[in-house]
Amino acid sequence: MRHAAPICVSIGIAGALIVAVPQGWAQREVALLEPAEAQAELERATRESQQAEARAARLASEASEAEEEAEKTAREAASVAAQIQASEADIAAALARYSLAQSASAALSARLAERQQPLVRLTGALQTTARRPLALSALQPGSLKDVVYVRAVLESAVPEIRQRTAALRSELEQRRNLERRAERALANLRASEEQLQVRRAELAKLETRQRLASREARGVAAREAERALALAEEARDLDGLIDKIDEAATLRRELAALSGPILRPADISAGPVSASDRSAMATPSPSPSSTRLSGFQLPVQGRTVTGFGELRESGMRSTSLELGPARGAQVVAPATGRIAFAGPYRGFGRIVIIEHEGGWTSLVTGLDRIEAEVGDAVIAGAPLGVAGSDAPLVTIELRRNGEPVNPLNFLG
Repeated sequence: MRHAAPICVSIGIAGALIVAVPQGWAQREVALLEPAEAQAELERATRESQQAEARAARLASEASEAEEEAEKTAREAASVAAQIQASEADIAAALARYSLAQSASAALSARLAERQQPLVRLTGALQTTARRPLALSALQPGSLKDVVYVRAVLESAVPEIRQRTAALRSELEQRRNLERRAERALANLRASEEQLQVRRAELAKLETRQRLASREARGVAAREAERALALAEEARDLDGLIDKIDEAATLRRELAALSGPILRPADISAGPVSASDRSAMATPSPSPSSTRLSGFQLPVQGRTVTGFGELRESGMRSTSLELGPARGAQVVAPATGRIAFAGPYRGFGRIVIIEHEGGWTSLVTGLDRIEAEVGDAVIAGAPLGVAGSDAPLVTIELRRNGEPVNPLNFLG
């Protein structure tokens, strides 16, 4: 019986390898991605999180240096909106990391299952032999010498078994590491979600403060909103609405560029006013706007669903960029400008049209809620509202003098 002890030790090792299989580590419903998609999502979300954090820091610094209260509040709100987008990107990155860990664990489980089958059969045979009473072995055909010989062969096989199971033990340790990685991803996910809620509450307070501060100007804004709604009713489609808004913006720019009244000369007896004096006394017209759109950014973070110029099912080329953000994602102004339209438009959900200097116009569609109003002056990154909660799609169309251009070519 002295040969049975080392055999039992070997069985104990193999048995531990077999039962050390995790029972599952997902503590929440998570939509898993394919490995290639998860890796691409991780890279995108990590990059967008870093960019959003940098914008938030810059805007916070500008807010601290602002002297006027309205400008200070506007930049604070834009900074918080950027922080919200950073939290959204962190959540996407955590989900991608979790998907990668789960995919790696599933592949490892398949390998372990394949390699454990012969080990299970071997340990079963060893266990049966080790527990068989010696007296019963004596009753079997063959001599007791044969039984002792078999026991000796089995004992010599133990080191070989241990060597072959070393790789299996290593893979089990790798699986435990994957478990810990997935747990960290879920912990980061929960922390990012909590941070997101805190930042959304902070933004809501800032937006309330902005609305109270601008209440005196609501009369003018209400009239502008009525005119914008009237234009929407007249327009045959969304392109027609943008064209009408562009025409109104062009008219405003032309009126703003007109010379002011000619001042009365101090000395009437000085004779007629020369052309040079007339030009000097006129109200200076604004300098021509740059053909570049400074500080442009995408209004929402998410994967690209349809690219600019991509062929749609209708057979028409896309004149916008279609993004698939997270549910309820923060939507911001792509550049500094003035809200020309904000509200529902048939077939496009809630939309926002922003006029920018230099003949630029941006259109953002697919909002579930809008926080901006017609006539509001917004800075790049100012909160506009949030995306939908059911498979949201947000589009951004950028136009220069009425012609659609690729927004990706103008990212700051």
